Amino acid sequence: MKALRPFVVCAALALPALANAQAAGDRPAETYEEIERGLYFSVLGGPLFIVNPPASSGPRPFSPGQMAEVEVGVDIGDRLSIGLFLRGAVNRAGSEYTGNSNGEASGDFSSLVPGAVAHVRLVSFPDAQEVPRTWIYVRGGAGYALFWPKALLPESDILVFAGPGVEYYTRLRHFSIGVEVTASFFVKSQSFGFALTPNLRYAF
Repeated sequence: MKALRPFVVCAALALPALANAQAAGDRPAETYEEIERGLYFSVLGGPLFIVNPPASSGPRPFSPGQMAEVEVGVDIGDRLSIGLFLRGAVNRAGSEYTGNSNGEASGDFSSLVPGAVAHVRLVSFPDAQEVPRTWIYVRGGAGYALFWPKALLPESDILVFAGPGVEYYTRLRHFSIGVEVTASFFVKSQSFGFALTPNLRYAF
C-alpha cells in the first residue's frame, strides 16, 4: 500500500484539472451572425438629373449632374432601417439658365441637403445556405436643400425622394453592396429629378 500511495496522491491532484479541461471542451463554439445588423454607415454616389431646375423666369433646361451622399443609421430588425444623410450635388445648366436671379446670374449650380431617410426591405432571396443575402427594398426620405451660388438660387427648398433598390449582403458579414433608382421632388420650386446610385454599406 505504501508503494501505491504516491500514485493515489497524484491521481487525486490530477482529477480536478481533468474535470476542468473536460468542462472547457464541452463549451459550445462561438458563433457569428451571417449578416451583421445594427449601427451602419453607407456611401452612395452616381448621376443625378433635374428635369426642370428651380427658376422664377426664363428657361428651365434639363440639368445633368453628379451626387454623393453619406448616411448613418440603425437597423430595426431585418426589414427596417432609419438614418440621417448628407447629400452634395453639382448640376450643369448652361448660360441660358438664370434661376431665381432675374437675369443677374446664370450657369451651373450645386446643392447640399441634410435630412432623414428610411429603408423598407420587401422581398428576400436566400442563397444555397438559406441565408437571405439579396433583398429588394424601397428607400425614401426628405431633407432641407441649400443651393449655390446664392446669386443664382438664393432660396432654400424641401427635397423629398423615394425609389426601389437591390441590396446584396456579402460573405464578409459587415458589408453589403447595392444599387437604387430614386425619383426626387423639390416642393417649393416644383422641380422633378431622378438618380441612379450604387452604394456600399458597413454595419457595426
